[in-house]
Amino acid sequence: MEAALISNINFKSVMKFTIPTIIMMVFMAIYQMVDGVFISNIIGTNSLSAVNIVFPVISLLIGVSIMLGTGGSAVIATNLGEGRIMEAKQRFTFIVAVGIAVGVISGILGFSLAGPLSNALGSTPALYDYCVDYISVLSLAAPFAVLQMLFTCFFPAAGKPKLGLAVVVAGGVANVILDWLFMAVLGLGIKGAAVATGIGYAIPAVFGVVYFAVKRDGLLCFEKPKAEFKVLLSACFNGSSEMVTNLANGVTTFLFNLMMMKIVGEDGVAAITVALYAQFLLTAVYMGYSGGIAPVISYNYGRQDTAVLKKTIKISLIFIVLNSVLWFFLSIVLEDAITGIFVRDGNEVKRIIDEGWKIFTLTFLLSGFNIFASSMFTAFSNGLISALISFLRTFGFLSACILLLPTFAGVNGIWLSVPLAEALTLCISVLCFIIYRKKYEYI
Repeated sequence: MEAALISNINFKSVMKFTIPTIIMMVFMAIYQMVDGVFISNIIGTNSLSAVNIVFPVISLLIGVSIMLGTGGSAVIATNLGEGRIMEAKQRFTFIVAVGIAVGVISGILGFSLAGPLSNALGSTPALYDYCVDYISVLSLAAPFAVLQMLFTCFFPAAGKPKLGLAVVVAGGVANVILDWLFMAVLGLGIKGAAVATGIGYAIPAVFGVVYFAVKRDGLLCFEKPKAEFKVLLSACFNGSSEMVTNLANGVTTFLFNLMMMKIVGEDGVAAITVALYAQFLLTAVYMGYSGGIAPVISYNYGRQDTAVLKKTIKISLIFIVLNSVLWFFLSIVLEDAITGIFVRDGNEVKRIIDEGWKIFTLTFLLSGFNIFASSMFTAFSNGLISALISFLRTFGFLSACILLLPTFAGVNGIWLSVPLAEALTLCISVLCFIIYRKKYEYI
């Protein structure tokens, strides 16, 4: 954690530490988009709709993984800042072991219940086989998916963000190549997409296990763990906002699909799928920066270094504001470049996207501070406030908007749901930021 130890912290040192995590998140978003591009263009828009139909299942697993990773990273980084090195290593090992168990159990359940889950999530006869095939195959990679998410959080905490970036890039490149091989060359359809994604998860997961088992002289490595369930609960509580975010993403995706199916049909589901892919890409910078800077915040909070903490938060706010304006502008200018890779002009899905995109892009102007605020409070081990912000942003306000706005504005109400939810959450985030400024002394 070299950057976290810099007492004279500045914009350059912060960016040097966080850029690997930013690139990592952007790259993860890109290769997930590539999945969608291959699926949409090779198999068809119905298969793309099917992937979005089953997304809540995947979101649940990712949510648990990120909860353990971000919450555990906050606990462990604070321990490192306090000089409790061995304790941090033991707790790190315990959390990884719990993650593996979660992955195995999730994989068994997902494979066994693929059919009932597909029906419960609103699959139509045209989408059912796609849904079952995708869930069944991807469930086999569940342990690798959990480990990848854990190590994405723990490599920065171990002072190795560049290494974390490298292995995620390797997994992503493999995923993209295998997407082409399995779907375009071998004709394996949506099963091929799931296998490619699973292998993409496995590469950073296996590397992480080997690295932390062999590399004994780093800040973190595997040690004989202690079953400290209080620490596990603390990690879960600290990371609850991220869990809430992903669970809520699953539920709101279900609601998006339900309302689009009701108003527009299967083409509407494909259209909102493309928009959500784009949202993940353009907010990945905020998520990457927030995840990368969180160990720095936790470390200096543990050291009670108020001066460094204040500089870190100030630099972070500047970064968020500048990028919010930039991504909003780019989302408008590059609409055809972003959405056109999924569907061509003249396609009904493209027409639906074009009608709602200008409304949807307001999201990118508003979401940055909300994402950072939630991550910041997680870094301070204030899981309650972090979860509140995430809950309101990704579920409370958003669900209400999805269900209510179409009544008054039709399909435009669906497109307006995300930016309006972000605007309402922004008010809460700013309020919490002001209220807690004296307690954590970041201003």
